[in-house]
Amino acid sequence: MMPGADSLTLLWRLARDYLRKPAALDVRQRLAMLPLKGAPVGSPVRIRWDDHQVPFIDAASDEDLAVALGVVHAHLRLAQIEVMRRASRGRLAELLGRRALMIDKLVRTFDIARAVPQIIASMPPATLTWLDGFVRGINHVVEHGAAPRELSLLGVANEPWTPADVVTVGRLVSADINWLVWMRILRFRGRRDWPQLWRDFCSADMLSVRPGETGEISDLLAGTVIRSGSNSFAVAGSKSSSGAALIASDPHLSISLPNNWLLTGMRSPSHHAVGMMIPGIPFMAIGRNPWIAWGGTSLHAASSDLVLVPDGTPLETREESFAILKQPSVRLPVRESPLGPVISDLGAFSGAGTVALRWMGHQPSDEFTAMLRVGTARNWQEFRDALAGYAVPGLEMVFAAATGEIGRLTAVRLPDRDDPIPPDILAGPENGWQHMWSADSLPSDYQPQAGFVASANARLPDHPPVIGYHFSPPLRKQRLEQLLGGPGPFSVETMKRLQADVYCQSSLMERDNFCEWLTLLSEHQSMRELLAAWDGRYHAHSKAALAHETLFVSLARELVPSDLSQAFEASWGTRVLIWRAIVAAPVEKRQTALARAAAEAAEAIKQADWGARHRLVLQHPLAMLPFFGRRYRMFDLPASGSSETLMKTAHPLTTGRHRASYGSVSRHISDLADPDANYFALLGGQDGWIGSTTFADQVGLWQKGGYVQIPLRIEAVQKSFPYQTVLSPG
Repeated sequence: MMPGADSLTLLWRLARDYLRKPAALDVRQRLAMLPLKGAPVGSPVRIRWDDHQVPFIDAASDEDLAVALGVVHAHLRLAQIEVMRRASRGRLAELLGRRALMIDKLVRTFDIARAVPQIIASMPPATLTWLDGFVRGINHVVEHGAAPRELSLLGVANEPWTPADVVTVGRLVSADINWLVWMRILRFRGRRDWPQLWRDFCSADMLSVRPGETGEISDLLAGTVIRSGSNSFAVAGSKSSSGAALIASDPHLSISLPNNWLLTGMRSPSHHAVGMMIPGIPFMAIGRNPWIAWGGTSLHAASSDLVLVPDGTPLETREESFAILKQPSVRLPVRESPLGPVISDLGAFSGAGTVALRWMGHQPSDEFTAMLRVGTARNWQEFRDALAGYAVPGLEMVFAAATGEIGRLTAVRLPDRDDPIPPDILAGPENGWQHMWSADSLPSDYQPQAGFVASANARLPDHPPVIGYHFSPPLRKQRLEQLLGGPGPFSVETMKRLQADVYCQSSLMERDNFCEWLTLLSEHQSMRELLAAWDGRYHAHSKAALAHETLFVSLARELVPSDLSQAFEASWGTRVLIWRAIVAAPVEKRQTALARAAAEAAEAIKQADWGARHRLVLQHPLAMLPFFGRRYRMFDLPASGSSETLMKTAHPLTTGRHRASYGSVSRHISDLADPDANYFALLGGQDGWIGSTTFADQVGLWQKGGYVQIPLRIEAVQKSFPYQTVLSPG
């Protein structure tokens, strides 16, 4: 995102910063920047750090642990969480100028924070104390620590954090992935073939999010806040080499620096866990404690409806004031219907009449208490009970226990809808919202006979109620089931290999068709032989993978009418629907196109392999600035994987050099037999401070399939975490 053209102050700061190289700071130097004295804790809190600047907090009280977590989050990711706070409040234009006004208006119109006061009012005292401690820790760093480079450049003034800020960020993180689908396909509702297109969008299992294709709103929602992808799987003790359960998770988000996850370990009287946290959110989203481990994937739940507001319905209007960098504030009206905010006043949702948004996130629900209780659960029943009141975002949660049990449950609150494929994108005014389903009555699977559970955003088996409409292809889940269905025994090393898997079965099915069609083209038999020998793996060094993708994209370009192609692109169903069109094309026309495509593929593999075109580009958001941004472009590496491989590196349909902008960004594996056998990796690094040696130090580790070990036992932490800091009370 770029600043407004009149933001001369920002441009001057950037120019000055460009001439000053960031100082390289090692772990000791970064830890010396922590404001340790006068912290808002009741007694000293010891924090040990490893060489990657991963902390393990050892606190004498739960409240002090919460404070220390706030200190850690702010120390490592203050700029990141500050931008997320502004985004969740619809205040980005204050920092970035008029170009951010579109996002701010969307957030305010959608009324992301609507339920926050009720959520806080209904929280139990322990959760309120926890949130209060967390924000006191953040504020301690804000007041007494050094300002990150980004906040200095943007001229961000210090503002104290409140528990409401944290809950509002949590609501933004809970944004509904269906919004992204709708903002892309609603404009096609007037087509004559709309009924069939809509059925395809709801039934083809083709959702594959790639941020960057619909502008800044899509980048914000898909890239930084919505857990729209992921793999998570567990193996029962009966199939593991250790006799205890194994668990592995790798969330899929936008690929950028700093990473969207933070690695942490912690111990207090009530909490003892290691895992991954979302910066600014004070619970362990993925991880383990001494008894159980948990992971999760996006459910792609139908947590929202677009509702056509009947003519004559009384509407209220509120005015929202937007501050804009170096420009006068503007006031914009936002209309409100009895069913929810009117979003058809936004360009992305216009053209279908007066349309309101009905979202489960507008109703109060307490995900903070739920996830804090997950972190202290000791068995399946406590895990289930913890998630009973969980509502948004919908998750398919995976469970594993040291005693060998495994399970999976559906964590969401949903209306009691009837139709798995609704007749239109616009729903009726009720549509099942009178009665709600919750996690305790939704599908679950405990101790399955197969000895494993696997989740990868695929459609769940038919079960009332309707879970959702737009799902990922089942390819990743099928691949996990194929690999986990073997006899075993499975180990940590097995799980590591699965997370690095780049095989795609559907590509081999496409390949078989290409080979059959190429038999009629004598001049392209070498291409046929190359494809016939391909194993379906998207390794960076593979020429066959590049040839295959070049054939697919070239045929799509010639055989799919442009208007239909645009509609397919709108649903992210590019692969599924375009392949159908290629297969259905007249044979003679397809063979002519195939000859040209094969020639293009042959030329491509003379010069390159898959990794030469498919790139892993890691950069800070400031890299999007013209000229000055080049400093913040850190890596441009050959990438293995593809849009639907287990090691996901999603990409657009193109024959040219391209960036994998979305996919696997972090990894977790635990063997529950050993409290110290917990392994994590971030695509990037732990620290968000530009110039820190741990800003991107895990990139090489990631490329080699390496992991960072975070033990649970304090004795092991003391041995392997060489740095110690102590937060002392004032």
